[in-house]
Amino acid sequence: MPVPSTPEDPDVWTDADGHDVVRLRRWKGEWDEDDPHANFKSDVAGYGLLDPLETLRGMSRNLDVPVGALARYVLARWASGGSGGLLEVGPVMVPRLWEPVAAAEEADSDEERLRAYHQLRQMIAWLKVPLDDPTVYPPQRD
Repeated sequence: MPVPSTPEDPDVWTDADGHDVVRLRRWKGEWDEDDPHANFKSDVAGYGLLDPLETLRGMSRNLDVPVGALARYVLARWASGGSGGLLEVGPVMVPRLWEPVAAAEEADSDEERLRAYHQLRQMIAWLKVPLDDPTVYPPQRD
């Protein structure tokens, strides 16, 4: 019989073999309008209406991969997405992209925020050039 891993987290259990077992549940929490995490909480409540096991069971049948392995993959992939994004953009580019935002927030004006938007748009457009036109760089030779 599984037992709760910790009293603080009743949704995570440990089975007899020492494996974690997570209870999937819907959540309809309440939050204030000015809650900085309101969008995320709204997503949690909205996606909670869906049954992810429908998809995972179908994938399991079609791919011959256990549902638990797929669930672990999906959770790990999502949970590490921020780190993956940082690796893709790069530790040099992230601060460069953040600079106009920080300056605009420091100025605390809509005019500066709009200026930051245009600067970010130009920076991202520059990054997109080789994605939009792969011929922009000459082919590499061995």
